[in-house]
Amino acid sequence: MIPLSVLDLSVVTTGTKPAAALRNSIDLARHVDGLGYVRYWLAEHHNLASVASPAPDVMIGQIAAVTKHIRVGSGGVMLPNHAPLVVAERFKMLEALFPGRIDLGLGRAPGTDGATAYALRSRLDRREGDDFLERLHELILWQTREFPSGHPYHNVVAMPDDTPLPPIWLLGSSDYSSELAAQIGMGFAFAHHFASHDAIDAMVYYRNRFQPSAWSASPRAILAVAVIAADTDDEAEKLAASFDLNRLRRDRGQYLPLPSVEEALAYPYTDSERASMRRNRSRLFVGSRATVQKTLQPLIDASKPDELMVITAVYDHEARKKSYSLLAEAFGLKAVG
Repeated sequence: MIPLSVLDLSVVTTGTKPAAALRNSIDLARHVDGLGYVRYWLAEHHNLASVASPAPDVMIGQIAAVTKHIRVGSGGVMLPNHAPLVVAERFKMLEALFPGRIDLGLGRAPGTDGATAYALRSRLDRREGDDFLERLHELILWQTREFPSGHPYHNVVAMPDDTPLPPIWLLGSSDYSSELAAQIGMGFAFAHHFASHDAIDAMVYYRNRFQPSAWSASPRAILAVAVIAADTDDEAEKLAASFDLNRLRRDRGQYLPLPSVEEALAYPYTDSERASMRRNRSRLFVGSRATVQKTLQPLIDASKPDELMVITAVYDHEARKKSYSLLAEAFGLKAVG
């Protein structure tokens, strides 16, 4: 069976304040660590009432400290928001403290709105247009120490200097990221849960065009999917009502806390809204453990990921934990002590 991982946004609900959402992330990480999940990634978002954590590196350290087996990483650090040296230092520190358990996932989007992105970057040396490649190159140079003689950074060392950067993964929801990851020989994670680009196309392209590198001798591909599992299909559908209303609001630019099931079921949807919700369901897998496994399998077979990374956003924290437990059973994960 395919290995399973977790993508966590530390989702804020109408009944769970941001501080509690952060503590729930730590609790969920402990839970899936024992279930046999192999990776736990945390996202970077800013100025969103629905997401509690803007700093994945801080959460990575907290979660790695209270788990034993699972790898912990960023899904991801939005590189244009940060000086590459700062990213290198923080993730080398994490790797030094938790050797062999840290991942550095990188994204090229801001993870926020334009005004907030400007506030994040206003003291950085900003370039016109998309400077992701430039920042990625600089980040790599902090690892390789290949700044040319005479370069201003030639004698600057990213500490701790006896620790390498953890494995780097490029994140994406389009063909651009799959092409770049294949070309430079890094791991690739595709965000099926919100991408408009075809996941199968991106994953197959990456694997077929991968160029071995110092970072990886072979392709490493993760497919991130949104899943809600429960004991029965009907119960899972009920839990998914919160997702339906939340997604509808997001499409209107309303990034509100996740509503309760009761609020979502009582909402007076129009016919056009219901049609939009049905379209959005193409990005969500809902049902009992058997139903979810059955509906996911064709996508897994076609896209051939090395790992399936699951994001589950439901109103009730215990229901979220149970969803991950049911998935672990469906895909035959082996519990670890």
